[in-house]
Amino acid sequence: MAAAVLPFRVPLSIRGTSGYFPPLALPSTPDARDPMILQPETDEQILSTHEVMRQLRPHLSADDYLQRVRRMMGTDGYRLAAAMEDGVVRAVAGYRYMEMLYCGRILYVDDLVTDDATRSRGFGKQLLDWLYAQARAQGCEQFHLDSGVQRARAHRFYFREGLTVTAFHFAGPV
Repeated sequence: MAAAVLPFRVPLSIRGTSGYFPPLALPSTPDARDPMILQPETDEQILSTHEVMRQLRPHLSADDYLQRVRRMMGTDGYRLAAAMEDGVVRAVAGYRYMEMLYCGRILYVDDLVTDDATRSRGFGKQLLDWLYAQARAQGCEQFHLDSGVQRARAHRFYFREGLTVTAFHFAGPV
């Protein structure tokens, strides 16, 4: 049975609230040919993620992207993580930690995208596994992610990884 595509953004939760997180799958010894996770902090590192992030957020120029990421890092605790292969960004995630009355401490993923040219090579899964490990290390009770309704391929990936639709996300202009 195919998953229904809903006409709105929905947060996804990892495997209910059981606290199960898959093991982190990183190479035991760093090697330039093995994918690794980079946590961009410098302007150069942040900008190195822009071309992949632009596939998800095409409205952001490189300058706008850098300014917005820097501002969000400073005010909202936003962080970036990138799956790298041979020094090239293959997937990128933007995330933050927060606490909510209904579910406690969570890791919330704002953005998660794999380069179109390297889809289905495991970079998205590697980054998702890394994010789960970060949530566990930070004492999070849940993992949340919103995904645009038009991203059917991403939804199949999230369902395959055990995420479930747990709520509707409503938005409106102010």
